[in-house]
Amino acid sequence: MAKVVKAIVITGNGTNCEREVANACRLAGAECDIVHIAELLAGRVSLDHFQFLNLAGGFLDGDDLGSAKAGANRLKFAQVSGGSETLTDQLQRFIAAGKLIMGVCNGFQLMVKLGLLPAIDGDYLTQTATLSHNDSGRFEDRWCQLQVEATSPCIYTRGLDQLYLPVRHGEGKFIANEATLAAIEQHRLVAMRYADNDGCPTMVYPSNPNGSLSAIAGICDPSGRLFGLMPHPEAYTHHTHHPRWTRDQNLPEEGMGLWLYRNAVDFIRQEQI
Repeated sequence: MAKVVKAIVITGNGTNCEREVANACRLAGAECDIVHIAELLAGRVSLDHFQFLNLAGGFLDGDDLGSAKAGANRLKFAQVSGGSETLTDQLQRFIAAGKLIMGVCNGFQLMVKLGLLPAIDGDYLTQTATLSHNDSGRFEDRWCQLQVEATSPCIYTRGLDQLYLPVRHGEGKFIANEATLAAIEQHRLVAMRYADNDGCPTMVYPSNPNGSLSAIAGICDPSGRLFGLMPHPEAYTHHTHHPRWTRDQNLPEEGMGLWLYRNAVDFIRQEQI
């Protein structure tokens, strides 16, 4: 009998993609609970009971203080009722146990501002990069070509080459100083880059919708188990989600975004996490 994989999607304070993420996890073969952040802070639910944590997109805390910064502070400092630990303590146990975390869009911003990514030196509590306003100066809602980096340790993108996924964000430009960016490249933590129609990484708008340095669309930590990306894989799990589904009769029934979730669930089963 296959191992039961238990996934959790955190919702509340402005997230709005939790149902799509939960659906993607279930289609990939996991059991999935959508849990409000208040339930975690009240101590009624613990991350210890799950193997796959999903941080969904949305407008966390109205993007006050910058996208996901207020949410990062809440996770880092708010204490869980009935004890002395914070949710960061639970996150550290979660990571130490070799479990998986995936953040999409606002969830990616949250991971970066918490310090969960890129965590080059194994420090998951110190922020070393950020995501800022798009170079276009406006909210971008479009589909993008993505080139997957085959040498990345990212377990979510294993066996993949190119992806086509939607973005919808106003603050998606990945920024880091020269030393951090060089270390990210040295450790091959870039999992995917914005690409042109030929599949080549690009800084040219609108193929690169936000001006991210080195065309970075998603990164992982050195273990490959923590992963964040700005494009929305949960928004393309079926061929009817594709913008050309009524005109392109050759589209497979399964959407490309589902592949990332299936890789995660398969990895948890194989590793018996």
